[in-house]
Amino acid sequence: MEGANAQINEKAIGLSFLEDTPPAPLPLPPPSTEVFSTKVSSSVKFTIDPINLGGLTLLKGRVNTKEVLGLSESDLVPGVYEGGLKLWEGSLDLVKTLQSEIRNGNWSFTGKRVLELGCGHGLPGIFACLEGAAVIHFQDFNAEVLRCLTIPNVNVNLSKASHSEPTSEIRYFAGDWSQIHQLLAHVHDNGKDLQSSSKPHQVAGYDVILMAETIYSNSANQNLYGLVKKCISRPHGIVYMAAKKYYFGVGGGTRQFLSMVEKDGVMTSSLVADIADGSSNVREIWKLSLK
Repeated sequence: MEGANAQINEKAIGLSFLEDTPPAPLPLPPPSTEVFSTKVSSSVKFTIDPINLGGLTLLKGRVNTKEVLGLSESDLVPGVYEGGLKLWEGSLDLVKTLQSEIRNGNWSFTGKRVLELGCGHGLPGIFACLEGAAVIHFQDFNAEVLRCLTIPNVNVNLSKASHSEPTSEIRYFAGDWSQIHQLLAHVHDNGKDLQSSSKPHQVAGYDVILMAETIYSNSANQNLYGLVKKCISRPHGIVYMAAKKYYFGVGGGTRQFLSMVEKDGVMTSSLVADIADGSSNVREIWKLSLK
């Protein structure tokens, strides 16, 4: 029996060793940079598809992932490419929800400072442009996504909507959520807890932060939430977040993210819409604001 126990212990030690082996580290994130609208890529083929969203037609660009990034047609390569060239359902859900919020008198973009995080195609941010936002800043992990897709998308949609007044400021920023705040124009000067602000009346920050399909990775959510708290206008800024209830295979989802928000105690959340159309896992739109 002792021999059997020794064999079991040796096997357990061996398995424990394997379990304790840390995963291979992700590549260092690309340096944060501002991408200027004049830096549109002219070498990548950009085709346009119209999308009808409840009577509103937006134009969606389409590019080839391999041509842009030298990668196969993959939705995600952690630390290298975060899916910005694909149009995800949550982006369309968010535009439709924002339309509804405006119709119902719950929100207006007129004169607002807007930040779209993980923008990709940038359709929610483009909608904010068309609705009269004073400032719209687009952020994506990859500068190539901004140059080859987001900027052309913005240009083609705004040129089509000739009846709309141009937004006063449109800028584009590439980089990781842990670092990008160093470049963004409307962030707070310090990292103090929002509840302990000595200037509760201050208006620095973005009036609204838009996020679609950004919370799929548990490992990145803390950085994302930290960035939101640095960027949101106090005390009346809000976040509109479109995401799936669960992201099978990558671990994130609204339940995990909202649990983190609740434990932090700085922001409150409310469900605005849920979509269960059978095309994917249940999708939800949440509104977050400061307590």
